[in-house]
Amino acid sequence: SYNTSHFLLCSEVRDQQPFLCSPPQTFDKILIANRGEIACRVMKTCHKMGIQTVAVHSDVDASAVHVKMANEAVCVGPAPTSKSYLNMDAIMDAVRATGAQAVRRYGNFIVYLLFCYTYALQAMGDKIESKLIAKAATVNTIPGYDGVVKTVEEAVKISQDIGYPVMIKASAGGGGKGMRIAWNDEETREGFRFSSQEAASSFGDDRLLIEKFIDNPRHIEIQVLADKHGNALWLNERECSIQRRNQKVVEEAPSTFLDAATRRAMGEQAVQLAKAVQYSSAGTVEFLVDSNKNFYFLEMNTRLQVEHPITECITGLDLVEQMIRVAKGYKLQHKQEDIPINGWAIESRVYAEDPYKSFGLPSIGRLSRYQEPLNLSNVRVDSGIQEGSDISIYYDPMISKLVTYGATRAEALASMEDALDNYVIRGVTHNISLLREIITHPRFISGDISTNFLPEVYPDGFKGHQLEADSRRELLAAAAALHITAQLRSQRVLGDLSHWELCVELEEGRHHVDVTKSGKVYTVEMDGVKVEVDGQWNLASPLLPLAINGTHRMLQCLSRDASGKIVLQYLGTSFKVRVLSKLAAQLNSYMPEKVPEDTSSLLRSPMPGAVVTVSVKPGDSVAEGQEICVIEAMKMQNSLTAARQAKVKSVHCKPGETVGEGDLLVELE
Repeated sequence: SYNTSHFLLCSEVRDQQPFLCSPPQTFDKILIANRGEIACRVMKTCHKMGIQTVAVHSDVDASAVHVKMANEAVCVGPAPTSKSYLNMDAIMDAVRATGAQAVRRYGNFIVYLLFCYTYALQAMGDKIESKLIAKAATVNTIPGYDGVVKTVEEAVKISQDIGYPVMIKASAGGGGKGMRIAWNDEETREGFRFSSQEAASSFGDDRLLIEKFIDNPRHIEIQVLADKHGNALWLNERECSIQRRNQKVVEEAPSTFLDAATRRAMGEQAVQLAKAVQYSSAGTVEFLVDSNKNFYFLEMNTRLQVEHPITECITGLDLVEQMIRVAKGYKLQHKQEDIPINGWAIESRVYAEDPYKSFGLPSIGRLSRYQEPLNLSNVRVDSGIQEGSDISIYYDPMISKLVTYGATRAEALASMEDALDNYVIRGVTHNISLLREIITHPRFISGDISTNFLPEVYPDGFKGHQLEADSRRELLAAAAALHITAQLRSQRVLGDLSHWELCVELEEGRHHVDVTKSGKVYTVEMDGVKVEVDGQWNLASPLLPLAINGTHRMLQCLSRDASGKIVLQYLGTSFKVRVLSKLAAQLNSYMPEKVPEDTSSLLRSPMPGAVVTVSVKPGDSVAEGQEICVIEAMKMQNSLTAARQAKVKSVHCKPGETVGEGDLLVELE
């Protein structure tokens, strides 16, 4: 028998497997007007189907993975998306120059000879119109104002009429951009300003709508697939409630929350909407679901969603292949009763972000070392980068989509934990620590989640893994054993080579440990407790597989130096440790402590980005919480405020400038 789920899970296997029968005659050549992981994902299926591919790229993406994967590549402009990937004239020139018969654009395949925006794309791309159509199709909708909100004062009046809280969002938006929650009039004014600016920047359309915000809901979406012959299917649901700033972080299929009746009702309404707009492709109908399983239409995405792999895993369907078949005019191959739920799949979005800042502010840099955990079973990684790739301020900071699959949810979660521990990413700050904490949290494991999961679980912000007594001892013992291994390797240790007295510093604590070695096993004693550490001790490898008191742990040594400083990734989180000999620790106690910089008078950029506005000048007085400037990163605008009441001493930035993380923006007296 042929395992279709495995076919879709393992990229190496997928690329090598032939079709079970001859591939259908579709297109000879497709131009893919996307970049990054989704462009690579589409190319894999195209190549499997015998279709030639054309990549488009900006000048800074000339060496990108999707460019190398394609049969042909065309440069369509400079780095900013508005001048390259969203430059329709340049893309159409590329279509004509290469002779492509179809274009993958906005997540769909459009036949070149009929290149236009269909009614479905127009209608569902506009949140105002889509809501009206959904109502007409008897799809449950959220109460709100159905027209365009034109002014700040109109926004306040509408919000008051609807009743707080409200959601202000871009009519043409998506991906969490141009969305703000407002709980009062002042937040409505601020939300209107930022949402309209983000909408104009991201979509070239600053129209906004306002609707009732459903507090503490789940975000559950239905995958639909429709053809040009009036056939449509729903391919089960995806649970997408783990979010930050209205952007998804972890998704799974199916949902732990839905029963068969609710799943069917949501699926049928999703199909009703797809048929109402004569949609023909793969698409997603998103719903908010309250604690009583009441569900409300949120939006329809007329494209292949980021999280589509988990649907592929549990159904065995290649959604890209289905989209290409539909674009060519074929009827759907399946009926509703053919669509299964086989097993469980989980997707973690791996981003170049600092999770300690608002659950993830963008990071930039070059991937100095990169190793995906594809050596593990039931792991799929959809990425568009490789070792040496640059993560820039111009594009989405996603590194990859890490997907794991299992016969049960517990199996999928266990595989995800292993995959995150084995994922090697160097050169950029990443969110592995946050992802691992989410999928191992008791609330997530039990399925007790909502879109408020992150702020509820981490009300003071994400702080990384919090060590308990046992895990602290494990980390200290691993650091001590690694330090001695490195010392022995460099032959700098004299005297007894089987017993050492060390001092290990972790956070604010200093721990005295005794270490003995027998073969490759270290016994580390601290505070009267012994910890055994056994491992391969390959110091050249980025991965450090250890058995600590018989429990398998995968650590990563991120850095170490001659002064005994070691940075270890343990249980997903990076910890700074310092290991000293007993004598060195005694002498170190006489060293003067470095006085930390007073940062209360300095406003530094928390992320790389572009300065949008500066609201102050030297000599101005500012109140605590007053906006000083706005930084845009990855199309998201962030308001930076004064930490205290003060007078502005100097301003070191101006609108339009590019700033790096930590750059000084404004100095206060």
